[in-house]
Amino acid sequence: MENRKVRATPAARALAKRLEVELRSVIGTGYKGRIHKDDIANFNYEEKTHVSPLARHIAELHNIELKGVIGSGHRNKIMKDDVLELISDPDLKVRFTLDDFGIVSVPKKEQALSKPAKETLQKVPIATVAAPQVAAVVGETEKVAMTQMRKIIAKRMTESFFGIPTFMQTWEVDMTELLALRKKLMEPIQEKTGKKLTVTDLISLAAVRTLLKHKYINASLNPEGTEITFHNFVHLGMAVGLEEGLLVPVVKNADKMSLSEFVVTLKDLTERTFSKKLLPDEQAGSTFTISNLGMYPVDEFTAIINQPNAAILSVASTKEKLVPVKGEVVVRPIMKISLTSDHRIIDGLTAAKFMTDLKKLLEDPITLFI
Repeated sequence: MENRKVRATPAARALAKRLEVELRSVIGTGYKGRIHKDDIANFNYEEKTHVSPLARHIAELHNIELKGVIGSGHRNKIMKDDVLELISDPDLKVRFTLDDFGIVSVPKKEQALSKPAKETLQKVPIATVAAPQVAAVVGETEKVAMTQMRKIIAKRMTESFFGIPTFMQTWEVDMTELLALRKKLMEPIQEKTGKKLTVTDLISLAAVRTLLKHKYINASLNPEGTEITFHNFVHLGMAVGLEEGLLVPVVKNADKMSLSEFVVTLKDLTERTFSKKLLPDEQAGSTFTISNLGMYPVDEFTAIINQPNAAILSVASTKEKLVPVKGEVVVRPIMKISLTSDHRIIDGLTAAKFMTDLKKLLEDPITLFI
């Protein structure tokens, strides 16, 4: 069917098959749109979702939506272990897991496997032994294999840290007015939503409002580094730390929400993140990210950009500090915030203008509702 619908050279078809590129997704540059090998090679592979046959089969068996999942394979291809991380059934993990000795056990319902999955399983010896110990204790040291989540985080952080030219700006914010506003709003928000209003909620909403005025901060760059996308909406990513690693749930269309709506949505996403019930699509599509360690006594820090975002805001703790106010030394609650920016898109002045407006809004938060 595909061969009759798509015009492509034999070399293009061979390369497309090897890279698992869908020919119908490629625009040919040849006569009457015929696809050549170079068209496949130049195809924007990074933005497509590619899944191994066994990973796709496991996902289909468990009705797992793979949209938004970033795989650990070559060019972010979704592999078997990536899907297994999304499954809470430990028995299924044992049945499908390839251990350190190259042994894979057979699923109890092997007859239900698709042909590609069967072929994959048949390539390795079959056994029904239990999985080996994941930790090796030698003397006073302990070696534990990195989890799939940790491997993916390590890969993403390495790519971001070494692949992007970044710069940081750290600013001090007087939190006097924002803390007072929170105190006034806590009871009304609690009555309306049943949720507790936090400082994080107000800081996040202030960032959302400010982003709408600074398009370069709320932008993204394509993988080739040749095209900037400006977003006329804010999908706010909130970094959430777990013992196993870091997840970033995304508040979609945060710019269209009232404070009450934002509080309910963010709390729901955060709770489901901790209970590991977050859907893959709810972790994708952010246009800007906030990393908040304000609940810990952290003076200041600079987070690594969550690609493909152009910037990330780091929020430290609020501490009482002596500051000059109108010629007098007074004690004020001071919070440090840092912006890490992608220098390919954002210049120092652009970042400073954003931080100036954000600082102004945080120090006069009543304007959030004007």
